[in-house]
Amino acid sequence: MVEMLATLSWTFIEECPIQKDVDDLLIIGEEAIAAYKTIRDSATFTNKRLIIRDAQGLTGKKIEIYSLPYSSITMWSTENSGKLLDFNSEVELWTKAGHFKINLKKGIDIRKFDKLIASVILT
Repeated sequence: MVEMLATLSWTFIEECPIQKDVDDLLIIGEEAIAAYKTIRDSATFTNKRLIIRDAQGLTGKKIEIYSLPYSSITMWSTENSGKLLDFNSEVELWTKAGHFKINLKKGIDIRKFDKLIASVILT
């Protein structure tokens, strides 16, 4: 049996314009559809994968890029935030490589986000 990776977690703060430098990562026929600001960088949904840029270190010059092809996602769940003392919505992705958790800050429409995930995974 394949050993699962540790759960990776990110926080998306708000929807943002798609960064121009993401074009350098795209293959022929791949298009960026939506982007979200993370704590130090951004996450971009394309028609083929989720690309998360993670700036590291004090200066942020070292950048790790996570590329999650939608074909590896086997299941997902979404949970809206509660009304009292629960400010974040949550998205969980189960993949062939491991488990991913995305926290959505207040102001991000969880149902719009859920529809985005469904549209890229199920088509």
